Amino acid sequence: MTPSLRPGLIAAVLTVALDQASKLWLIYGYELGGRGIVKVLPFFDLVLAWNTGISYGWFQTDSTLGQAVLLTIKITAVVALAIWMARSNTRIATIGLGLIIGGAIGNAIDRFAYGAVADFALLHAQFGGQRYNWYVFNLADVAIVAGVMGLLYDSFRAPDAAKAP
Repeated sequence: MTPSLRPGLIAAVLTVALDQASKLWLIYGYELGGRGIVKVLPFFDLVLAWNTGISYGWFQTDSTLGQAVLLTIKITAVVALAIWMARSNTRIATIGLGLIIGGAIGNAIDRFAYGAVADFALLHAQFGGQRYNWYVFNLADVAIVAGVMGLLYDSFRAPDAAKAP
């Protein structure tokens, strides 16, 4: 392991560990599935939702073949991102890629174990008597978004540094 790769690997491992720990506790410890919607803050609720598709519930599928295809795509993406991370020249890009890889692995574990991804965080806002909900998401999704933001920041900061070779 090269020193420049270490921060990305640490980010990936921590992301998987925190994501899986939060899901296991919410599903089995807190038993979120039996509680319905749990209000935490005026703009944040906990609710268990099983996503059989990809991001934002796109390409929903309950079939075994469909789940296998999505899992294969995810594995391919993780391998490609790992190669990019190994070739990365900046710490920000390496950590960003590690976060994306960790998030993808965390959600892939769910897909393998449950046939769907466990989502639980719901942000919402109230305007003029109308409630607006964001998509239900999990810590793996947060890590993926943070990783993409890191890559974008790095690409603007040093335009050639974050590009894949």
